[in-house]
Amino acid sequence: MPQNPAPENTTAPLLLVDGSSYLYRAFHALPPLMTSAGMQTGAVKGVINMIRRLIADYPGSPVAVVFDAKGKTFRHDMYKEYKANRPPMPDDLRPQIEPIHQIIKAMGLPLLMVEGVEADDVIGTLAVQATELKMDAVISTGDKDMAQLVNEHISLINTMDNSRLDEAGVEEKFGVRPDQIIDYLALMGDKSDNVPGVAGVGPKTAVKWLGTYGDIDQLIEHADDIKGKIGEKLRNQLDQIPLSRELVTIKCDVELEQQPNELLHTDADNDALLELFTELEFRGWVKELDGSTPAKKKESAFELKGATSPNEQKSVDSEAAADEDIPQPENGDYTMVMTKEQFAPWLARLESADLISVDTETTSLDYMMAEIVGLSFSVQPDEAIYIPVAHDYIGAPEQLDRDWVLAQLKALLEDPKKAKIGQNLKYDKSVLANYDISLEGIVRDTMLESYMLDSTAGRHDMDSLALRHLDRTTIHYEDVAGKGAKHIGFSQVPLEQAGPYAAEDAEVTLALDDTIWSQLKELDGPKKVFETIEMPLLSVLSRIERNGALVDSSLLATQSHELGLRLIELETEAHDLAGQPFNLGSPKQLQEIFFEKLNLPIIKKTPKGQPSTAEPVLKELAQEYPLPKVILEYRSLAKLKSTYTDRLPEQICPKTGRVHTSYHQAVTATGRLSSTSPNLQNIPVRTHEGRRIRQAFIAPEGYKLVAADYSQIELRIMAHLSADPGLINAFSAGLDIHKATAAEVFDVEIEQVDSDQRRSAKAINFGLMYGMSAFGLGNQLDIPRNLAQQYMDQYFERYTGVHEYMERIRETAEQQGYVETLFGRRLYLPEINSKNHMRRQAAARAAINAPMQGTAADIIKMAMIDVDQWLRNELPDVRITLQVHDELVLEIPESQLDEVIPELKKRMEQAVSLDVPLIVDVGVGDNWEQAH
Repeated sequence: MPQNPAPENTTAPLLLVDGSSYLYRAFHALPPLMTSAGMQTGAVKGVINMIRRLIADYPGSPVAVVFDAKGKTFRHDMYKEYKANRPPMPDDLRPQIEPIHQIIKAMGLPLLMVEGVEADDVIGTLAVQATELKMDAVISTGDKDMAQLVNEHISLINTMDNSRLDEAGVEEKFGVRPDQIIDYLALMGDKSDNVPGVAGVGPKTAVKWLGTYGDIDQLIEHADDIKGKIGEKLRNQLDQIPLSRELVTIKCDVELEQQPNELLHTDADNDALLELFTELEFRGWVKELDGSTPAKKKESAFELKGATSPNEQKSVDSEAAADEDIPQPENGDYTMVMTKEQFAPWLARLESADLISVDTETTSLDYMMAEIVGLSFSVQPDEAIYIPVAHDYIGAPEQLDRDWVLAQLKALLEDPKKAKIGQNLKYDKSVLANYDISLEGIVRDTMLESYMLDSTAGRHDMDSLALRHLDRTTIHYEDVAGKGAKHIGFSQVPLEQAGPYAAEDAEVTLALDDTIWSQLKELDGPKKVFETIEMPLLSVLSRIERNGALVDSSLLATQSHELGLRLIELETEAHDLAGQPFNLGSPKQLQEIFFEKLNLPIIKKTPKGQPSTAEPVLKELAQEYPLPKVILEYRSLAKLKSTYTDRLPEQICPKTGRVHTSYHQAVTATGRLSSTSPNLQNIPVRTHEGRRIRQAFIAPEGYKLVAADYSQIELRIMAHLSADPGLINAFSAGLDIHKATAAEVFDVEIEQVDSDQRRSAKAINFGLMYGMSAFGLGNQLDIPRNLAQQYMDQYFERYTGVHEYMERIRETAEQQGYVETLFGRRLYLPEINSKNHMRRQAAARAAINAPMQGTAADIIKMAMIDVDQWLRNELPDVRITLQVHDELVLEIPESQLDEVIPELKKRMEQAVSLDVPLIVDVGVGDNWEQAH
C-alpha cells in the first residue's frame, strides 16, 4: 500500500463548534442558574446543551470545539484599537469557562485554542482543509462574520434557533453573496470589535453599493459617482477601508498541529463527567449517567463516542420527552399492536406480503449489547405497524411479551424466500442474532441503495434520504426522546409518541426503496455491484463483527505502562536538552526554545511570519538536532497510548470477552470499508511500537491467527487497466515491480538496481497512482523538482500505457462527470470541470486513483463473500475476525491449517481474473503481528 493515500470522502460532515461565540450567547440568552454553593452555571449548561444538540442532529460526524486563546492576536498588531471598546468578561461568566472546557474534554471531543489568532481563524482553516480532504463542514456559530466562509461545501448552523445558512441562505439573510460578506462587513464596520467602517453606512447602503459595484475595489474606483453626504463620507474614509477589510477577513491558513481527518474523538470519561455534573448540580445529567443505557439505531455512519453516544445516553423520567410538542407523521396509517388478537392478522399479512420493510427499536447502538424494545413493519405505502415489547416507563400499558413475539416472527424473519428491506439492516441482523434469530431474505438496504446511486450525494441516514428523495421531514429520534438534559431512552418514550415514530421508520423505508431502487436499477454497473457485492457483503460483515477479535488486555496494560514510562523519560530528556522545563505540546514554547534559546535554523515560517514547528519541520530538524527528534517521538507515543493501548481494553465486550468493531459500507466514496469502535484501519504498522499493538490481537487456545494480504494490488490493477506491456510483463514474470521500474527509469540492469533507486521507483509507482506532482515527488525523495520531473518523464517514456490511461481517464471524467471501477462502481466528480484550479486538480487526481482504489475494494469484498460462503459450508470452526485494507485475518484451528491455507490463498487469488496475477501473502502466528 502507498504511504500517502489520497483522502477518501466521508458522508458525515465535519462539525466545527464556535465555542467562544456560544459562550456569550448562552450567558446572555439563558436565565441565571446557580448551585447551592453560589456558583453560576447557566453558561455551562447552555454551551454543553448546544453541543449535545448539534451532535445529536449530526450523528456520526467528527466534531471539534474551538475557543479563543488568551492574549492578543495578530489583528491587535495590525490595529492597536482592535476590540479596545469591548468590556471585560462578566465576573459571573469567567469562572464558568474552565468547567466548560473540562466537560468538553471529558466528553471525548477535541478542544482547540491557538495562540495569536481567534477561534474564527482556527475554524476557517479547518473548514478549508476539510474541503480539500473532500469533507463537507458545518460551522456551529452565531457570528455573522463566519458567513464569508460559506460555499457549496461549508454551511453555518445556529443551535440557538436551529437556523442554517447555505449560499442561498446567506444571500437571503444579508442581501449579498458569501464572497461579498467581507466587503459588506468592512463597509459597515463592527462596533463590538471596534473595526472602523464608513460612517453612516448600514446594511441597506452596503447591500446597495455591493449590488451595484460588486466589491470594494470597484466601489473605490467609482467613489466619485456616489452623491450626497454619504458619498463624501466614503471618499473621506477610503484610506481606512483596506484595513477594515483585512481586520474582518477570517484567516484560513493558520498553522495547526492536526488536520481535520486527524482530530481524534475518544470515548466519554463518564467518571469525570459524573464528578463534574455532581459538583455543578446538573441533576438531569447525573441521572443519565446513573441510569440504564437506552438508544435508537437510525444512523448509517460511524458512532461518535462521548456524552452523545447512545450507549451512554441514560434513562430519565419519561415526562422529559412528553413535555415537548411531538411532530406527527406527514403520511401514514399507523397501528400499534398491543394484543395477540391484533397480532395474528398482521402476522398473516406479513407472511403473505411480497416485500416487507423491517426495523427494530433498541436500547443501544452497540449491536452486541442492544436489547429489543419494539419492532416495526410495513408492507404497503402509507401503512405500518409498531409492536412494542419492552417500554417500561411508569404507567406504561401492558405489551406483548418479547420472547413470545420473537418466537412468532422467527420463521418469517429467517425465511430466505421472504423478501425484506430496511435501512442499515446489518445492525438489525446483528441485534436479532442476540435472540437466536438469523435475519435472512434481505434483498435491499436503502442506505446501500443510496450509497451505490451516488456515494458523494450526502449523508445516507434515513432522515436525510427522506428529505432528499421524498421531500418528507420525518420525526427525528430527538423529537420523541428529547435532547440534552431532557433526553430519555427509547424504552422510556410513551407509546403514543414511540408508535408513530417507529412505524414511520418502516413506512418511510418502504417508500425510499421504491424511489431509489427505481433509479439504481437503471444503472447497469452500480446495480450489478449493489446486487453482487454490497448486499451479499452485508451479512458477511455482520458475521465478522459478531465473531470479534480476541485481545490480550494484560499485554496492552503492560504496553501502556511502558509507554507511560517512556513518555516521562522523553519529557525529562527534552527538558534536559532545552535546559529548562516547558510544555512539549505548546508551539509557542517550542518556538522560544528552538529558535531563541538554541538558535536552531528556521526551516519555514508560518503565515504570520513566526518560525514553524509543524511536523515536517521537526522531521527535517531531527536529522541534525536531538531535541526535535525527541519531540517527534513523544508526540507519536502519546497518540499511540491514548488511542490504542489505553482504549482497546475498555472496548472489550463483557458478554464475549472480545473486541467487536463496526464496519461501515456507506462512508468512503471509493468503496473501501471503514471501521469504528475501535478503528482497526489506523493501527500503525510501520513503527516498532505500533506493531506491538498487533501483538495484543491473539489467537484463542488451539487456534492460530492467519493473515492473508493482497500484494501490491492497486499497482496490479493499474497494470490491468492501463494494459501497459512493461507493467504486465513485470508482474507476469514475478519480478520485484519496484526494481523493475527502477531498471526502466534509471536505464540499468535489474540486478544492478541499488536500494536508493528502488526506493525512488517505489515512490514513483505509488505517487503517480495518486496523482503526485513533480514537486510532491521531489519533497518525498528530497531531490530537486527538476530531477523529480526527469524521473517522471522517464517513467512515462518507458510505461506509455500508464500515461495514456491517465490522460484517457481524465478525459472520460470531464465528459461524463464520473469514473468507474472495473466492475461498475461509480465515483461522481462534481468538481472535475470546476473553475477553481485546486478543486479541478483534486478531482483529476481522484479520477485517476478511484478506479484502482475502488477496484481493490471490490476485489477484497468479493473474496470475503466467497471465503465466508466456503467456510460456513465446509469449515464452521474457521472464523474471519478482521478485515483491514487488503488483508483478511482468520482464526483457524491448528489441526486445520494445512487444509485451509492453500485453499484460502487460492480463493483470494482467483476472486477475479486480471491480465496480471493476483498474489496473496499468507502468514501464521499466535498473534496478528506474527501472522502479518
